[in-house]
Amino acid sequence: MTPPKPSLEMLRALTDENVLRSLMAHPRLTRAEISARTGISKPTISDSVQRLARAGLVVDTGERTTGRGRAGSYYSLAPRLGAALVAAITPRGVVAEAVDALGRVHGQVRTALEASAGPQVAAEALTTAARQLAGRIPGRLRLAVISAADPVDRETGRLVHLPDAPFLVGDLDPSAVLATTVAGPVLVDNDVNWAARAEHQAGCAKGVDDFVYLHLGEGLGCAVVNDGTVRRGHGGLAGEIAHLCTAGPDGKAMAFTEVFAVLGLRRPASTAIDVPALVELLTGRGERAERVRTVLVRAIGGVLSAAVSLVDPRMVVIGGEWGLCPGLITAVDEYFSRTPRPVPLTAAVLSSPELTGARSRAVEELRSLIVRMATPAPEA
Repeated sequence: MTPPKPSLEMLRALTDENVLRSLMAHPRLTRAEISARTGISKPTISDSVQRLARAGLVVDTGERTTGRGRAGSYYSLAPRLGAALVAAITPRGVVAEAVDALGRVHGQVRTALEASAGPQVAAEALTTAARQLAGRIPGRLRLAVISAADPVDRETGRLVHLPDAPFLVGDLDPSAVLATTVAGPVLVDNDVNWAARAEHQAGCAKGVDDFVYLHLGEGLGCAVVNDGTVRRGHGGLAGEIAHLCTAGPDGKAMAFTEVFAVLGLRRPASTAIDVPALVELLTGRGERAERVRTVLVRAIGGVLSAAVSLVDPRMVVIGGEWGLCPGLITAVDEYFSRTPRPVPLTAAVLSSPELTGARSRAVEELRSLIVRMATPAPEA
């Protein structure tokens, strides 16, 4: 049986998408250049460019080719298409930026926060940053991608305040906070999940579809990547390892986070790890420093053994402020290699990986949104 031929509307939509994605990959192109890059005939590309220009998605830049032959016009995406908001909510503050469909960042706003700031203060910082950035772009903020140093409810996008959580921003709801500033959807996920996505796309785990990302910083976190996808769990709480049982000092079983309490390495009145004090010990000498290193290597090894047993990764990536201390990963690797199911360990390589991962997703979502804008809605 001969398959049905695609409709004219479908062919036009596919051509328009090819034109738009070509202009997303290159700031300006002539119709001839788009034709050469897509393999679509120049007359068909010309028709598409005219449609997209009428729809306000593509503009003639006013620039012309030079040299022999007939001059050609350069086209680009219309400036009014706007940008996406990318923001990271961390124990130190809110970092926000606007990024367009070409991946260009249009300004960045940083607002300091205290770890115990609370949802109202965090919401005000996020709103203020979004409004400032909205004033720096020619179009609207069409969507937002948020990274949060707290668990995130998978269904609602609200931050989840777990018992003994080190960062007290309560049940902040970024979607509600940004409702009047961002025109479209607001995607929210945990910072460790975004960091894992970034390392998978462009870091040490590029080409590896099954790995565990262990974050060792002020907080303790873990992302599970399986078949190239971050697994968030039923409620979005997969990878919350702070209360996973492991070996503490003297071999006593306890929650991972309690190991630091026993060692006196948590901040006063908080479950946040005292990173400066811990880094000083991990890089120092003396009896206490050696004891702390020995205890932590064994505790981390216990956490990794549990993770490997449950999710069967090809490798483990370790990141975070103190996770990358010189010699720590080597020591953990030596210990872990003697366990029943060792896998290779490697250090994370990207700086600000949570923001990098969120930014990449924001560009991807913005591009898809622009492509959908070119396709007329079906008649009812």
